[in-house]
Amino acid sequence: MTGSSDESAGHEEEREPDPADSMRVFGAVLQALRENAGLSRTELGERVRFSKHTVTSVELGRRMPDESLVERAEEATGNTGALRRSAKLLTRGEAGLAAWFRRWARLERIAVSLCTYECRLVPGLLQSEGYARAVFEGTIPVVTDEQLETLLSVRLERQRMLHERPTVPFSFIVEEHVFRRRFGDAGQMRAMIDHVLEHSAPRNVTLQIMPLEGGLHACLDGPVQLLETPEGRRFGYSEGQQNGRLIGDVKEVSLLQQRYDTLRSQALNPQESRGLLERLRGEL
Repeated sequence: MTGSSDESAGHEEEREPDPADSMRVFGAVLQALRENAGLSRTELGERVRFSKHTVTSVELGRRMPDESLVERAEEATGNTGALRRSAKLLTRGEAGLAAWFRRWARLERIAVSLCTYECRLVPGLLQSEGYARAVFEGTIPVVTDEQLETLLSVRLERQRMLHERPTVPFSFIVEEHVFRRRFGDAGQMRAMIDHVLEHSAPRNVTLQIMPLEGGLHACLDGPVQLLETPEGRRFGYSEGQQNGRLIGDVKEVSLLQQRYDTLRSQALNPQESRGLLERLRGEL
């Protein structure tokens, strides 16, 4: 995360285009400018010193253009500046992260505080390897073994934040039923709970559980994450089926923060939460 205005204004776009989208857009711009300049793909290829096949692949969004191709194509099509601007938006993506989650993941890396409420599954930052693997194995459409290992690697890499940033407060509030949902055998369940207990033990990490008998509460609209950047800006993030939304509107983020703060008072305190997890482990 660079802190640029493009990435900070996350509330203006709910979903970041995936790499193929950005490459197709660049290709369409290149094709339009080439045709406007009256050049064939072969002729443009000669001017940019790349083959006709390379030009074709770039225009169809199948290949990431080299910087030299961008600069020479800019000159060959009239120096409009459109190609240079489009090239700045190109991205190869980040393997193992959903397209709609990438901007939030970049903000996570620089956040000075992070709050997470989860009612569906153990938060990614607290998942054991076995639990994460089971989650990815259940993904539809089914992923390949190679994709699964990439997803797992990225998930475990993200968890390093909890230990590498000991002065950043991480707060988690998780529904009790999340820890009761069975996966694998009893040994895997115990390993998952042990992992959560270990990773929530540092002083900068707070875990609270919303007990089943707690009744209705302030965050019934669904899971939410909140963070603050070094510049003091606050963002929210919500996720559903095949989509995620980065929230930058000040009033909306403030409302979500109020709900989270209220939920903190409704959930078990950290000591009680650890006690509940230990009891659940003992029941296995």
